[in-house]
Amino acid sequence: MSRIGNKVITLPAGVTVEQDGAIVTVKGPKGELSREISSDITMEVNGTEVTFSRPNDSKEMKTIHGTTRANVNNMVVGVAEGFKKELEMIGVGYRAQLQGKKLVLSVGKSHPDEIEAPEGITFEVPDATHINVTGANKEVVGQTAAYVRSRRSPEPYKGKGIRYVGEYVRRKEGKTGK
Repeated sequence: MSRIGNKVITLPAGVTVEQDGAIVTVKGPKGELSREISSDITMEVNGTEVTFSRPNDSKEMKTIHGTTRANVNNMVVGVAEGFKKELEMIGVGYRAQLQGKKLVLSVGKSHPDEIEAPEGITFEVPDATHINVTGANKEVVGQTAAYVRSRRSPEPYKGKGIRYVGEYVRRKEGKTGK
């Protein structure tokens, strides 16, 4: 029943997948990622195709099967192309700048917020109100972008704050003053 787990992963040129016990290592042009997978799931690498199979059809095995395949696929895509999250800042005087590998945010507080880039993550600031978080590991890119967003989440009355590009913030009416 696991449709995701039964899909075959096709490896792009320059990407290799190796398994050492329960540790899967994926190497590519953007770096190298390792992850431990369940010992119940068997992984087979045939040339440029990777397939996964499970021992039985219990509900737990089906969920682990699909999750394992999705995680390894994210590793393959990450080392081949990389992942990117784009954030935008809305508010008067809100701005971002890079100081070496640090991201410095001025978001209406008495002091600027300094965020150190985790290993494998790079910050890009195309202009003062846009931030790009890029890296090979999808989980770390998402966590870092969420952390940057949490420094000043968008508020519902004026819409000020840090949000993902294209994110919809539901607006509230506020007081009428009558």
